[in-house]
Amino acid sequence: MAVWIILIVLGFILLIKGADFLVEGASNIAKKFHIPEIIIGLTIVSIGTSMPELFVSITSAIEGYPDMAIGNIVGSNIANLLLILGMSSIIRSIKFKRETRLIEIPMCLGISLLFVLLCNLGHDITRFDAGILIVLFVLFILYTIIMAKKGEEFDKEDDDEKVVDKTKASKSTIKDIVFLILGAVLLKFGGDLTVNNAVEVAKHFGLSEKLISVTILAIGTSLPELVTSVSAAFKGKSDIAIGNILGSNIFNMLLIIGVSAMIKPIVYNVSYNLDMIFLIGGTLVLSLFPIIPPKNKMSRGNGLVYVIIYIGYLISIFVK
Repeated sequence: MAVWIILIVLGFILLIKGADFLVEGASNIAKKFHIPEIIIGLTIVSIGTSMPELFVSITSAIEGYPDMAIGNIVGSNIANLLLILGMSSIIRSIKFKRETRLIEIPMCLGISLLFVLLCNLGHDITRFDAGILIVLFVLFILYTIIMAKKGEEFDKEDDDEKVVDKTKASKSTIKDIVFLILGAVLLKFGGDLTVNNAVEVAKHFGLSEKLISVTILAIGTSLPELVTSVSAAFKGKSDIAIGNILGSNIFNMLLIIGVSAMIKPIVYNVSYNLDMIFLIGGTLVLSLFPIIPPKNKMSRGNGLVYVIIYIGYLISIFVK
């Protein structure tokens, strides 16, 4: 049993390092084509932190563990929202930007509601449903690019970036491609190790795939978001802390479930509806934080409430 746990931890390490390599390689290549840093952050880096969830869910779907494919995403989104965002705001209050209040939080809520609807219509996620999710993901990427460019004066920044890029010219394209390939390989092996050994642990203790996926797998694959958001909170970068969480949750539901179900349709266990209540309820509460005192920010008290709700969520899935 100890071997399984060690292999799960090793799988998490491979997933995190694989995501790091993939993000670094992709970012360097993007910079060579003079893509603005802010767009790289909103797209490549955000997707990169969701790579562990992507590979775990795809592996689970292909190998016939639908509960893990869904549970990993639902559990990860709940951990991102309640645990990670809660911890981040406890460290330092998080201010809400206008577009976050008016667009991104309602968008995240709407996507969560659509996701629940698609799952419950036929108690599965078909390739048609997957197509809808992927199209919405593309539209979300377009939104991030438009919002990144809106009101930005790129002329001066582009000139500065070109100077920096020239000083970093020693980083060859070949090295960046190697990073991309290495990142993908590590993510693949990490996903296999994590899923296969989590299944063994579940069987050993007589636990369900769902219980393992919404706890161990969910928290493990959310480690990149945890590191990014907590670090951003310490540095006082509120937009990165909350943007990372909202973006990751949207990516998880649209891209990861979309790709996983496109490869192999996923059967939905209706018991996840209770978990989705926590996710949707938490997002609804988040939409209220900007309008209740202290306005336009998530205070340390709000963060504490989130962490307490997450503890209550864990208790609810273990005692039932």
